[in-house]
Amino acid sequence: MSNINVLISGSGIAGSVFAFWLLRAYPNANITIVERDPALRLTGASVDIRSSAVDIIKWMDAEQEIRNQTTKEEGIEFVDANGKAVATLRATGRSDIQSITSEYEIFRGALAKIFIDPIIGRVNLIFDESVDHFEQRDDGVVVTFTKSKESKKYDLLVGADGLGSKIRGMMLNSKPQEQLYDEGVHVAYFTIKSDLLQGSRLAKWYNATGGRAVFLRPDPDPAGRTRGNLMNVTTKGDVEMKDRLNQAVRQGNESYMQLMEELFRDAGWVTPEVLQGMRESDDFYCSLFGQVRSSQIQHGHVVLLGDAAYATPGFGTSLAIIGGYVLAGELLSHAGDVAPALGRYEEIMLPFAKASQGGDNAMQLFNPQTQWGIRIRNAILAFVTRTKLDRLAMAGASALGFTEKKAPMPEYQWPASSSPDTLD
Repeated sequence: MSNINVLISGSGIAGSVFAFWLLRAYPNANITIVERDPALRLTGASVDIRSSAVDIIKWMDAEQEIRNQTTKEEGIEFVDANGKAVATLRATGRSDIQSITSEYEIFRGALAKIFIDPIIGRVNLIFDESVDHFEQRDDGVVVTFTKSKESKKYDLLVGADGLGSKIRGMMLNSKPQEQLYDEGVHVAYFTIKSDLLQGSRLAKWYNATGGRAVFLRPDPDPAGRTRGNLMNVTTKGDVEMKDRLNQAVRQGNESYMQLMEELFRDAGWVTPEVLQGMRESDDFYCSLFGQVRSSQIQHGHVVLLGDAAYATPGFGTSLAIIGGYVLAGELLSHAGDVAPALGRYEEIMLPFAKASQGGDNAMQLFNPQTQWGIRIRNAILAFVTRTKLDRLAMAGASALGFTEKKAPMPEYQWPASSSPDTLD
């Protein structure tokens, strides 16, 4: 099916990577990307690239451009209320064994642009529009759009529309929240128009009681800026606080900023400057920090991709890249026969995504509720880093041949002459 007709809902990283590889497989593919925003969303927090996704960006000839646009972050310092470093975890300088700071630490907007630029002239981009509903048929899926009310038939509908995926809800005939595992974590992201790190390339992580955390990360902009995050980690029993945070997210940016000013006003460290920077920022956004855990990511002629399918904080970008590659590869391997291709994609990605999502309490452990808990965590981190156990463990893993867990990706026979434009 060399002229396969595909609709992708969402113009982010997952959808763009999939479109790139589908055009490699089928140069005559008819690809439409529908985006609810009025333009490409080229903002966002720092993301990283790990595991098999590192191989994929190399195959896309994107690695060098990504390295050129990384944040240049050299590691992360855990600091106390006086700004004193209690532990420092540095980047490894390697792509196969990485620390908290990746070798490919890059802002989401920059990465999204790198991925969409090579395909932007080869796909049909529709902005300020979304999928209202769809109807499955034996030979395709009929999609009706929200604003135009127009209905069109496609061979495949790809839901790459994020954590709260509307496509996921319709495909599974459920509310999108039903597949969302709420870790009790909410995060605000924004750019501070001054350099609170004073030229340092080390990010800083500060915790206050009540599961509050302040993150400052370097920005490579020569004007001198800082990327700020405010994170709230609530316990499972604190339903009232969780409800307040969820309501503020729903009500929008102003409501959430007011809540952050209330909750963080006595947090200590440089939080007053961070709150002021939050108020003056022009790229503020906030969201729930959760996982998508679904036992099904495809049905008929509809498939889920990226965060819509298997959102995983800390590894979601890598899963989006891997998923886009695998989905296109399976459509190639099955000669455009949608049903078996989607089935095989699901068989490959779901187990790997589940293994990558890990345990339920990681964020709680790293962001204690009490001052005593913060002291214990800091003491453990200080011991590990001062005795260089972290570096020793990484060196040992390398010597024994253990590197980052990779998805068991098949080898696809990509047509050599049909590659989309590279990123050189």
